[in-house]
Amino acid sequence: MRYVSTRGHAPAVDIATALSAGLAPDGGLYVPETIPQAAGVAPGMSLAQTADALLAPFFEGSPLASRLPGICEAALDFPAPLRRLAGHDHVLELFHGPTAAFKDFGARFLARALEALRRPDDPVTTILVATSGDTGAAVAAAFHRRPGFRVVILYPHGRVSPRQAHGLGCWAGNVRAFRVDGSFDDCQRLAKQALVDEALRRRVSLGSANSISLGRLLPQAAYYAHAAVEFQAAHGGLLNFVVPTGNLGNATACWLARRMGLPIGDIVLATNANDVLPRYFGGAEYAPAATRATLANAMDVGAPSNFERLRHWHATDEVLRGSLSSHSVDDDAILAAIDDAHRRHGEPLCPHTATAYDVLARLRAAGDRRPWAIVATAHPAKFEAIVEPRLGRVIDPPPALADCLARPASAEPLAPDYDALVDVLLH
Repeated sequence: MRYVSTRGHAPAVDIATALSAGLAPDGGLYVPETIPQAAGVAPGMSLAQTADALLAPFFEGSPLASRLPGICEAALDFPAPLRRLAGHDHVLELFHGPTAAFKDFGARFLARALEALRRPDDPVTTILVATSGDTGAAVAAAFHRRPGFRVVILYPHGRVSPRQAHGLGCWAGNVRAFRVDGSFDDCQRLAKQALVDEALRRRVSLGSANSISLGRLLPQAAYYAHAAVEFQAAHGGLLNFVVPTGNLGNATACWLARRMGLPIGDIVLATNANDVLPRYFGGAEYAPAATRATLANAMDVGAPSNFERLRHWHATDEVLRGSLSSHSVDDDAILAAIDDAHRRHGEPLCPHTATAYDVLARLRAAGDRRPWAIVATAHPAKFEAIVEPRLGRVIDPPPALADCLARPASAEPLAPDYDALVDVLLH
């Protein structure tokens, strides 16, 4: 299969080139020329087996085709359980990986895929990642001490939780974290500028692990496929999803799984007060906006990158608006959702998952009785300063997160200036 740019001004490439480059030379995002229909995905498979079957068409004819089963087995070796909350309400837990966030699935897959593509004489590759909280830690963990790679993390200073910041700066070795004096959008702008800077790339081998990377996007479709197939086998019918979203990678993966023919019904996007997507899906023109800081900080995005992929895959704005819907949840509603989930279900939610819980409550209030799953994107222990006062108790971090928190952490300051980033990358 070949891969093309969403902007249409770059040559088609194979999957190996698309994974290694991150962005296309014209600044667009790589997408497959066609979206295949899923074959061979069946109930009873492990998550890794589901991923192998689902992703095989995307890797057909590439050097990674024969290695895909092993990559999936090594990367996706932790669960993504679908649990029933009450009635037809479910939660898809995606926080059981090493950094307690859904980003672990894609980051681990990408790291193993890029490692498999390396040749002995290749230069060290710098994985450049902008993060609004969880991506950076997942990428750091996935590439930590992996020969042939170094990681440069950009995150907005003061706009991630203390435990998130610790998880970004606790790796050392081949990982450097930089606290940028700006917003996530500033971090993302710097990373994208570097990735399309041909003069820089002649001097430094660069790769990306943001959700702009196909290596992040594709494996995330697997847990939606797995959950939907298992649900249909057990209950019949389609499973609908409410997906918390910032940069739109996770939600785009859910849409991709549905487009490939998996038994997924409606997909609703839950955002925080950064309401670019709800305004668009409500009928307004797409208009990126300055980021606002919220309690659900990992979703503080004013220009979601993967919107470009969704627009590419839909003929018109009207068709896209008919494919998905979106609702905004402000900080007061996030706190109320955390309270309600704990009171009614004994369920501690992170602020991001709480946005999905709030949106599902709205659907139920409007009379929707279909089966829905909210997507739990991070463990609540990563946001203890927000969650624990609402619950009145301590939330113990899972073992892998506790190990990260036990290590010393540090990050270097960086101005939101491209020349400053270039200096970092060159030295």
